[in-house]
Amino acid sequence: MIKKLFKIIGILFLLGLIGYGILYYLYNEPLPTGESGPEADALAYRMLDALNYKNYNKTKILEWSFRDDHHYKWNREKEIVTVSWDNIIVQLDLITPSSSTASINNESVSYEKTQDLIEKAQSYFNNDSFWLVAPFKAFDQGTERYLIDMEDGSEALLVTYTKGGDTPGDSYMWIIEPSGRPKSFKLWTKIIPIGGIEASWEEWVKTESGVFLPTQHKLGPLSISMGDVIGR
Repeated sequence: MIKKLFKIIGILFLLGLIGYGILYYLYNEPLPTGESGPEADALAYRMLDALNYKNYNKTKILEWSFRDDHHYKWNREKEIVTVSWDNIIVQLDLITPSSSTASINNESVSYEKTQDLIEKAQSYFNNDSFWLVAPFKAFDQGTERYLIDMEDGSEALLVTYTKGGDTPGDSYMWIIEPSGRPKSFKLWTKIIPIGGIEASWEEWVKTESGVFLPTQHKLGPLSISMGDVIGR
């Protein structure tokens, strides 16, 4: 019985490996190369202008959710984020993470558990906020921008993050509409082993503060809802 079970596991592993190899062969793209400098920066600024970047800088509160699993209220003035999932609430201090607090069922937890929840909330926030405000991070410290000439004659913007966040070294190539608004980006990240997977940025809303933010993404067969996006 045990030998049969190991045989089945071995077959499933082999099939998974073959499937991954096929997907890698069909869809993997090498990281494109382009030119850095004023023209790349100009395209980045054009994208920011189309999304009302000046209004983003004035936005004090951002609220959204990620696939209805993680919920956020980000006070950008105080740099405090209320992160909630399941029965857990973390008041995440982005300036001094050690000052953050955590509760389960509205009850405080041990120091060790608090530290674990703070780390988890920080990781959730780093990922889930990127899917909301990534265009506005094109000039973050440690970023490099490159102008990419596409096969159809259009231009795209490659942004590489050399440091910061959970996965420094990740790159994102923005496909930009004639209006300047992002249509999608292609990803070269450590967490996704196949390079060049494309994710849409769509169903943009103009918030109360006047900034444009996405409410929906599609990544292959996955749909990523950002919930009710609020900016004020």
